[in-house]
Amino acid sequence: MILTKNFRDSEKAKILSDKIKSSVKNDLEYNFMEVCGTHTMSIAKFGIRNLLPKNVNLISGPGCPVCVTSQSEIDAVFNLLDNNDIILCAFGDFLRVPGGNGQNLLDYRANGHDIRIVTSPLDCIEICEENDSEVVFVGIGFETTIPTIASLVKIAFEKNIENLSLMAFLKTMPKVLELILSDDDLKIDGFLCPGHVSAITGISIYEPIVTNNKAAVVAGFEPVDILYSIYKLILQVNRKEFQIENLYSRTVKNNGNPLALQIMYEVFEEADVEWRGLGLIEKSGLTFKKEFQIFDAFKKFNIELKYVSFDNGCICGEILKGKVSPGKCDLFGSACSPEQPVGPCMVSSEGACAAYYKYGVQN
Repeated sequence: MILTKNFRDSEKAKILSDKIKSSVKNDLEYNFMEVCGTHTMSIAKFGIRNLLPKNVNLISGPGCPVCVTSQSEIDAVFNLLDNNDIILCAFGDFLRVPGGNGQNLLDYRANGHDIRIVTSPLDCIEICEENDSEVVFVGIGFETTIPTIASLVKIAFEKNIENLSLMAFLKTMPKVLELILSDDDLKIDGFLCPGHVSAITGISIYEPIVTNNKAAVVAGFEPVDILYSIYKLILQVNRKEFQIENLYSRTVKNNGNPLALQIMYEVFEEADVEWRGLGLIEKSGLTFKKEFQIFDAFKKFNIELKYVSFDNGCICGEILKGKVSPGKCDLFGSACSPEQPVGPCMVSSEGACAAYYKYGVQN
């Protein structure tokens, strides 16, 4: 409690806000992307934008795992339910994500399907042991949650659990960062690097950022964390001295979590995967290694991912690229709301649209 209070200290926030205002150069425009969806939520919740000069812009990127899950992957979940009698397990923020058929998992549960919210992938072990039915876990996540998903597979393998499978929609950060860096239309000067992911990967994955002459700071999620990180980004840009600064060392070690990485790559290997709005990115995700493919729901139920293209007016893809803000969408707050979402960015707990809507962020 004391630690949280220190990082929410209003006097410290005021001092940092003043330091930022005195450090910016009036003839420069500073564009910083927060890659992590938790940063997006914190920035909106604590009104960070209101504490910054007008020439310091915070841009939301593709850091929400549910949001970047492609429509073809989402629709594969509904296809599985339409054709099989299973117990489907998922994290809570996936239940309201709409499929191409206009329905979500809450609609399916209301129609009699056995759909359960889990707080941890490991909850599926107990569900498997208490039921004879096939249990399918919708495994969505970045490096933050992938080690726990890998642990689920390892435990199921060691216990010889046969009624478990996963729809693995697993994505990793390095390649998508490279894609953002290669986009000349995005005038990004620096990055608030994701604290949760960095706790697993370490900070070396951000080397391409500084070699491309962009600022990089690994940031925590409290107001003082974020403001101090923005201040340090501004200093890097002003001095044209680019480096990876770890300002979240209370959680993030420079070499990450080697044991978590070991478990992750014991079960999974690199794969080419599709990102919503960004297309197919080589080696930007993970799939099962051969010895663990017995837990692959796509193989067990003979499901194929089919490319889905439909225009419902949602510009979630452009928002994830950082090219437009949620308020620029014609549907935002009217046809698309948390009660009736058109795209996943409005209902995910880390979605940019959800953050802007919930905290009334003005564009």
